[in-house]
Amino acid sequence: MELLSNELALPVAVMLVLTLVVWVTLFVTRMSYLTANKVDAEQLKTPAEVQALIPGDVSAAANNFKNLFEMPVVFYVTCFYLTLFGQVDSLHVTCAWVFVCGRILHSLIHCSYNRVMHRFLVYLLSSLAVWVMVVRIFLAAL
Repeated sequence: MELLSNELALPVAVMLVLTLVVWVTLFVTRMSYLTANKVDAEQLKTPAEVQALIPGDVSAAANNFKNLFEMPVVFYVTCFYLTLFGQVDSLHVTCAWVFVCGRILHSLIHCSYNRVMHRFLVYLLSSLAVWVMVVRIFLAAL
């Protein structure tokens, strides 16, 4: 079977690397906090206990990691569909990069100074890019 040339492979790979980087950040941040504050892991059995014991700034990367399993799932499925059915074009690739750059910026904001309106605007722009891709898939299927 011959592999298709796919311009969406790099944006997808960058999203996967972003997810890995955020996971490492959450792991290091959380473990550093737990070790420094001698928190017993048995105190963290439920999400409510975690929220009560770990401050918001330490939980930011964990919250961002959860976000990376929301809209990015739509992005991954969309890219897979476009590749599978040979519908990748320059507008789809541009939208994919807008989404990826937006998610990188969203993660940087979320894991640092965490200004909600800044995060929201970046989220909105990146989400619109994916929805443009989805609408174009739908229109092409008509």
